[in-house]
Parts: sequence; structure tokens; C-alpha cells
Amino acid sequence: MRTTILMTSPDDFHAPGPELFEFAPIISGGPSWFTKPVLVAVLSVLTVIALCRAAFARPSIVPRGFQGVGELAYHFVRDQIARPALGKDADRWMGLLFSVFLTVLIWNLMGIVPLVQFPVTARISFPLVIAVSVYAVKLYLGVRHHGVRGYLRGIVHLPGLPRWAYGLYAPLILAEVFVTSLFTHFVRVFANMFAGHLILAFFSSVGFWFLFEKLTPLGSGLGVLAVAMTIVMTAFEIFIQCLQAFLFTLLAAIFVASGLHGEH
Repeated sequence: MRTTILMTSPDDFHAPGPELFEFAPIISGGPSWFTKPVLVAVLSVLTVIALCRAAFARPSIVPRGFQGVGELAYHFVRDQIARPALGKDADRWMGLLFSVFLTVLIWNLMGIVPLVQFPVTARISFPLVIAVSVYAVKLYLGVRHHGVRGYLRGIVHLPGLPRWAYGLYAPLILAEVFVTSLFTHFVRVFANMFAGHLILAFFSSVGFWFLFEKLTPLGSGLGVLAVAMTIVMTAFEIFIQCLQAFLFTLLAAIFVASGLHGEH
């Protein structure tokens, strides 16, 4: 309904939809999996490696340039994510958490980079891979430190709960730990980036349509409004991209902590 109201030529204007997330192979006749999202994901990871090397390869006592920015990011992850979740074990897991944070952050920010303009995490397979890796680490640590029996008991046991209630409680908490936690870990960032990309594409296409394709006195006002909304939503999207990278890494830290210390 909203699209019909905005357009002067309903037969010509088409609001962007799921086709934004469909890509042909980069190389004609090449592997079908080698698409723009894969290329952007690889280049983003290489960017993370290059930034970390520039920041930490030759550290000086007085941080300058990339080192200063790198240390700010490192301290943020350590003090706001790792230490609150892992306590004394935080420094041991900073390599993993810092890598996850930077990777997801750069993947998200690709959505507002000119010429790229596609958040890698809007393709569910990419955050899924990282989430499954963290999930495997959680299970490994849980079994290693507590044994299978001890780990399961730590998940199910709830002090003060009557025995008869465990028939209801145990299946729910086991499903939350082994199924729901993994699902929510990657779906949250995927859904936000997917929706954000669609919203930006919608306002951008409306602005382009009314200002360039079908310029009219009435339509120009709508076009200017759409452009203004694109700018506002881009600023909001940057905030969401950073927030989702933070939340994704925080959940990763919490899951690692649950494996180390038990669920309770």
C-alpha cells in the first residue's frame, strides 16, 4: 500500500525486494558460489588482517596512527565484552573475540561503502559460519572442563526446583542451550542487516525515481523527502551495524564463558 501511494506510475516503478540478495557468479562460466558477497567477505577479512598488522606489527610506547585506533578497538572489546563475560579468562580469549568483532563489524559496514553497498551478514550463511564455530567451542569447553554428565547437569540443575518440575523445565532449558542459542546468535545480525539494506534501497530508489526518472513538481518534493530519509536511515544503519557487531561478539563471549564455567 505504501508503495502505491508513493509512485506516480505504478506500472513502471518496482520497489526493491529479495532480488537485491541474488547475485550471478562474478566469472561467467566459473563456480556458482563465487559471487559478490563471497568476494566482499574475503576482501573484508583481508582488510581486517591488514588493519591489525598495521596497528600491531610494530607497536610503540606512544600509540600513533593505526596503532592508536587499534588499541582503542582492542580495549573496547576487552573492557566492554571480554572482561564482563569471562572475568579472569578474558585475556586468553581476546584473539577470538577481537577477530569476531572486527570481522562482523567490517562485514556490516560494507553495506554503506560506496560501490560495494552490500552488508555481507545480510546473507545468512556468513554469520552462521561464525556462530557455529563459537557453538562448537562452547560445547568443546563444556565437555572438556565438566565432562558430558557434569556439563548437562550444570545446564539442567536449578537449585530449589521440585523434582516433578524437571519434566517440564529440562527439555526447555536443553532446547534453549543447544538449539535456540545458536539460532538467535546468527539470526539477530542477519535480520537487522537484511531489513536495513532493504530500507535503504527502498528510499534510494524512490528518490532516484521521482528526481530523475519521473520528475514532476509534486514528485520532486517526494524525491527530496526520500533522499533526506536515505541520509537519516544511513546514519541510523551505521549505528545498528556497530551495535550488532557488539551484540554478536558479546553473545560469543557469553557462550565461551558458559562452556568454561558451566551454564549456571
